[in-house]
Amino acid sequence: MSEPTSSQFSIFKDCFAKRLVSKPGILDSDGEGGSSDLDDFVSYLCLEVWPGLPLKLRDATHENRTEVPAIDTLSLDNTPISFIDTLTSCGISEDSDSAIVFLEKVLEDYAVEACAPPPMWSKTRTTECEICEREVPLTYHHLIPRETHAKVLKKKWHPETMLNKVAWLCRYGLFTTREDSAMV
Repeated sequence: MSEPTSSQFSIFKDCFAKRLVSKPGILDSDGEGGSSDLDDFVSYLCLEVWPGLPLKLRDATHENRTEVPAIDTLSLDNTPISFIDTLTSCGISEDSDSAIVFLEKVLEDYAVEACAPPPMWSKTRTTECEICEREVPLTYHHLIPRETHAKVLKKKWHPETMLNKVAWLCRYGLFTTREDSAMV
């Protein structure tokens, strides 16, 4: 079951924040309160609406994308009044209908992002070592060792899309990682 700490909730919260800040007049020009207040506001609104969303939508991933319901088929009649009232009183929506339309757009963004295929390892390349953050020559290293892929799949520890996840490390970062794992 999805919890507010899940990666899906984080994606939903990010999509909500992007839609929110794209509305004219939402961010004040003086910068006081700033990102902390905005993050608290977005968290509050997302926590209000998240539990009422269908489980298959909350658990949307690339692997189960065919099971995710289409946004235009969802009934959002059970959207909490507190969510709608907050959007209306803060000037984000004009009335309850426009609050629901705003939520539908957020859910469309969320579904696209949550169901997107994972990036190929070669496209995740960074310019800095992911451990020591130095800009030196890097090599990639599988986070799940290739020799364990069959076992990982058999035991269903990770989905197949996770098998080729890599970290870009320098020699020092790799050495540090091996030392740390040897100490454990």
